[in-house]
Amino acid sequence: MELKEIQNLIKFVAKSGASEVKLEMDDIKITIKTGSDEPNITYMQQPMAQAAPAPAPAAAAAAAPSASGEGTASAAAQSAGDDKYITVKSPIIGTFYRKPSPEKDTFVEVGDSVKVGDTLCIIEAMKLFNEIESEVSGTIVKVLIDDMSPVEFDQPLFLVDPS
Repeated sequence: MELKEIQNLIKFVAKSGASEVKLEMDDIKITIKTGSDEPNITYMQQPMAQAAPAPAPAAAAAAAPSASGEGTASAAAQSAGDDKYITVKSPIIGTFYRKPSPEKDTFVEVGDSVKVGDTLCIIEAMKLFNEIESEVSGTIVKVLIDDMSPVEFDQPLFLVDPS
């Protein structure tokens, strides 16, 4: 089967309204799936590593000035007070959302108590919405990322006071 024939087959399947077509010949297998009107949302959770006591706040303070444009003096002062907090970091690259949908309330606010398994935020990666759950119990001290902002792997998202 030549490329032109495959392209014509794809066009035919798309016009026919079929959601999936499988074609098996002697030496070739082709499966054509067309998109549906309903979005396919898959929730995926990846384990988050706990922060090391000393290096993590320094890394959080170092990441904050580059993202927000703060000076190094305020970052150094901030890291000194953050030693007792646990940093919740992004397990994936994507877009950070504080709400489950635009018309709903945020998952957590500063001052909220959280326990292990509570949803803190959602990170969208490649059209998949991944709920990020707390791995520690405590109180949210600071939200380090603005809503609907891009985040990198291992970027600090929240500071949690475990006491």
